[in-house]
Amino acid sequence: MTLYIDGDALPNLLKPILLRGIEKYGLPTRVVANRKISIGTSPHIETVVVGRGADKADDRIVEMLRPGDLVITADIPLADRVISAGGSAIDHRGERYTPDNIKQYLAMRNLMEAIRESGETTKGPKPFGPKDAHAFANQFNRFLQGAFSRN
Repeated sequence: MTLYIDGDALPNLLKPILLRGIEKYGLPTRVVANRKISIGTSPHIETVVVGRGADKADDRIVEMLRPGDLVITADIPLADRVISAGGSAIDHRGERYTPDNIKQYLAMRNLMEAIRESGETTKGPKPFGPKDAHAFANQFNRFLQGAFSRN
């Protein structure tokens, strides 16, 4: 299994959590972004810098992804592509996207985008905080424990 991190909007609070998991399991990791993003020093981490432009990082992640890989992203369309390719995805707040729930998340995202495009003002997500980081850590650890207990 390879861990892919969609690095463009990665909250700093998640970096030490990710680094601990990467080190604990010796997890091959690729941080993909349109600029160099550091989550810490580890021989298991490779940085992949892509060109600027919409979805360049997403396209590169999907291109490299293999079934069974894990992607950390808050980008719901990317999570949908990951699930369709046989991977797993967890968002920054600890939500695990699955084949059972991803279409619902995608539909809600698209609905909110359509509402905003019609001129309606909507609330954005609440600020990312320690509770979100804790929820992420719990989900990430559960996922890794399950993945590595099967091996």
